[in-house]
Amino acid sequence: MVTLSWRRRNRAPKRVSAGELHNAFDRRTFVLAGLQGGVGLLLAGRMAWLSVEQNEKYQLASESNRVDLTLIPPRRGWILDRHGVPLASNRADFRVDLVPERIVDQERTLAVLGEVLELSPAAITDLRDKLNEVRGFRPVEVATGVDWEQFAALSVRLPDLPGVVPQRGFSRYYPTGPSVGHLLGYVGTVSAEEYEEEKNPLLITPGFKIGKDGVEKYFEKRLRGEPGARRAEVTASGKIVRDLEMREDVQGDPVQLTIDGPLQDYAARRLGQESGSVVVMDLRQGDLLAMSSMPSFDPNSFSDGIGRLEWKMLSEDDHVPLRNKVLSGLYPPGSTVKPYVSLAFLKEGIDPEETVFCGGGLRVGNRVFRCWKRGGHGTVNMAKGIYQSCDVYFYYFAQRVGMQPIADMARRLGMGWKYPLPVESQSYGTVPDPAWKKKKYDSDWQTFDTVNATIGQGYMLVNPLQQAVMTSRIASGRRLQPRLLLTNDPKPAPHLDIPDEHLEIVRHAMWEVVNGAGTAGRARLPIPGIELSGKTGTAQVVSLAYGRGGRDVPWKYRDHGHFISFAPYENPRYACAVAIEHGAGSSSAYPVARDVMTFLFDPDKALEVLHDYEKQWGGTAQERLARKYGAYEAAYGGNAPKPESTDIDDAASGDSATAPPPLNSAQAQRAAEGDSLQEQSGPDAASAEAASVTPPAANGANLAEQGQ
Repeated sequence: MVTLSWRRRNRAPKRVSAGELHNAFDRRTFVLAGLQGGVGLLLAGRMAWLSVEQNEKYQLASESNRVDLTLIPPRRGWILDRHGVPLASNRADFRVDLVPERIVDQERTLAVLGEVLELSPAAITDLRDKLNEVRGFRPVEVATGVDWEQFAALSVRLPDLPGVVPQRGFSRYYPTGPSVGHLLGYVGTVSAEEYEEEKNPLLITPGFKIGKDGVEKYFEKRLRGEPGARRAEVTASGKIVRDLEMREDVQGDPVQLTIDGPLQDYAARRLGQESGSVVVMDLRQGDLLAMSSMPSFDPNSFSDGIGRLEWKMLSEDDHVPLRNKVLSGLYPPGSTVKPYVSLAFLKEGIDPEETVFCGGGLRVGNRVFRCWKRGGHGTVNMAKGIYQSCDVYFYYFAQRVGMQPIADMARRLGMGWKYPLPVESQSYGTVPDPAWKKKKYDSDWQTFDTVNATIGQGYMLVNPLQQAVMTSRIASGRRLQPRLLLTNDPKPAPHLDIPDEHLEIVRHAMWEVVNGAGTAGRARLPIPGIELSGKTGTAQVVSLAYGRGGRDVPWKYRDHGHFISFAPYENPRYACAVAIEHGAGSSSAYPVARDVMTFLFDPDKALEVLHDYEKQWGGTAQERLARKYGAYEAAYGGNAPKPESTDIDDAASGDSATAPPPLNSAQAQRAAEGDSLQEQSGPDAASAEAASVTPPAANGANLAEQGQ
């Protein structure tokens, strides 16, 4: 073992030749050179790809560091009335927005904005809520209509206020304010959900707004326009060095409506302190000249971003200013159905001179259905049944004819229909018949159902637009369709397929309502040679257990008032429907119709009457709304509770002011057996009809029914 170890230690080292060393060096050099060449080729390829294929991308990225591109919100298209006068326009102003993701110190920023812009505590609170709820990419509107001094004072503070964006632009402006609130809707900033649907960068541009309701929403794409753009050279910190290029925006296309602007404003103002609606139609083509719903909201406030205080004021008002009563208000029509019920009688062969004796009521089965006039109307034919609004006449002949012909005539005249109008929603009510009740409630139609429907109670529900359409068809004898968008090629309306002699019987009876021994003598027009024809209607809202429905009971328990009319009698040109919620009868409705129709023929005379009323009411609708808001602001300041939602549809779809408490069987039985509405005394007695009670099967819950 020792010998072997010694041998290994003392073995001579292996000799490497010069050729072997040279070959090894060459191999290593080749491998390293290959690797370096491969890396070089990869780098060269990468450089070539970046410089050729990605040239445009990186050129743009480089340019963006030097050039700032800003979208300019387009001006919205105007909404015009039939005369070309703007109902909604744009006005130049200074505005201030906030970009939440750029804000460094929120409370300090709000404090400076409040000081410079003189914001109220309520406005600061609203602004804080918006910043806490909004996503980072969405701008938040601080104020519009800022004056030059405030705009300049804020501009010089911009280096210390990151996220604040003052700019010149255009804001939506509604000259008549609340008068067109429900008709036109309003505009507002884009919600996160709306942005996710479209993914358009224009939607999150400060100052840009979209239509949120009404005509503004329906014609959004048409009204929007095309944005402009501004290119400016900037420093690394974002300071503008110079403007490079400006591309002007393209204003949206205008939308012209059939609405008569002055008439729309007058009708809204004439409703005064009532909760109701006015619809006026032109009988030549079915043009809607006015669709007024009051009380209303000021769309200018919504466009500026409504605060929690104003929202509280509107949403808590029992007159429901957020509901469009023209399209969404559903009411029992009361005696305004009697003209078309008479047409159904005539179609079924009832002689208009055939009479019935009215002694104040009529027994139907084991119940007595009262006439509004406790002492009765004596001998009554069809004409007297209409102009004196005798319930017994219609009770009697409705049982002979049955409900189906009456329902068919109602639909022929426009009841129960949803019309193709540029609006977001319509409630089309209920025209009941035996098949409808069977399907809806799985029960058979009863005689008392017919009796109630014959005087516009029970299951019968309509909206004011349908009442206006019905009146226009009776007055014209044609199947007129309501038209809101003004076009150059309206289609002529076909004949109604109702004999002219039948229509004339009803028209003359409606003339007697106003100009003869009817129920609305005070509705006569103060214009020589122009005579108004109409029909009054009072719709019972609650059972008699709550009171008689007059002005001596709480507002929500009062009867609704209706009045339908057309003029002139000899050559009808206009039709009008007025509905007053809880107006304590038709006497609240026909003075409004009288003055609105007067405006069509003599505006000066109608305005004189209106000015006298507004002195009593405390100013115009805008002035009263501003004063009411001032009272709320004084009471709450910035401490108003935060609303769960500021969605108009949600607020307006709550418990309807028109839906009465359910009428139970005991109440119905007691009322039917003799507890009738008290006959009013005095000169207005004939104009204040009392509706029959609703039977147990047609209780008050049905008054909220939305469809057939």
